[in-house]
Amino acid sequence: MSRTFWAPGRVNLIGEYTDLVGGLVLPVALDLGITLEAEPAEAIELRSDAGGPGWRRYARAVEDELAKLGRPRVGLHGRLTTTLPIGAGLSSSAALEVVLAIALCAYADFAVEPLELAQALRRAEHAAVGVPSGIMDQAASLLGRAGHALLLDTGTLEYEYVPLPPELAIVVVDSGVRRALEATGYSTRKRELEERQPKRIRHVETENDRVRAVAAALRTDDRRALGGLFRAGHDSLRDDLEVSTPELDSLVDLAYERGAVAARMTGGGFGGSIVALVERGLAAEFAASFDRAIVSSAAGGAREL
Repeated sequence: MSRTFWAPGRVNLIGEYTDLVGGLVLPVALDLGITLEAEPAEAIELRSDAGGPGWRRYARAVEDELAKLGRPRVGLHGRLTTTLPIGAGLSSSAALEVVLAIALCAYADFAVEPLELAQALRRAEHAAVGVPSGIMDQAASLLGRAGHALLLDTGTLEYEYVPLPPELAIVVVDSGVRRALEATGYSTRKRELEERQPKRIRHVETENDRVRAVAAALRTDDRRALGGLFRAGHDSLRDDLEVSTPELDSLVDLAYERGAVAARMTGGGFGGSIVALVERGLAAEFAASFDRAIVSSAAGGAREL
């Protein structure tokens, strides 16, 4: 009998690169994601419209990590489809890992706690592409809650949900600059943070403060504060961490000019997207003023449909 599973992508409102050194993050699970329709089988056999040409590496790595946790090697036959743009900084790779994992666990009748699974999938990503990413993406996909952001301490793994003002919509604007993190300076930035290079560590220290302040501003719907905090976060990514691009900088400026409450680069940088908070009544018009933009909302986490 066929079963259907779904895992969301994520957009990070604030807290960029902080999860590499145990800091605070504030992601949102999106209503865009990856779907897997599957049937039981002796081996794992998949067709995919999701994840780009290297998706098989992720599938093998996920299966291996689950086996280490004790999952029986039960197979499935299925097809992956996606509504997430690949390479746009919305964690399509994490959504792929998560949807595969929850399906494989379901077919094996094997239960894993969400944060334990997130840690295993982080290891799978390292094995698949060699990128020393943090735990935020997998955690956001697994723990998302509709109408809320996830305030996660990536050092202690303690988390809480922060309600989003219902009058604000999330708009993601894609720069069109494609990148794979393994081909960018992402690993270099992680090393520089571990070495505590002054400019790099200044970004993390100020960004952790911004995460706390943005969470507080969302709870009180303080839009002036949100605008300033997002702007400061983007400037820090541009100047102290040096992971932005001229295209991203221009999109952030345009977003504010066109009425965004708040806007900044999101994701690992070197391309990808910006995230903007926009009055819900203006969101469709705002998105239409860009070449590649989508209006989204905070969704629940990965699940069987």
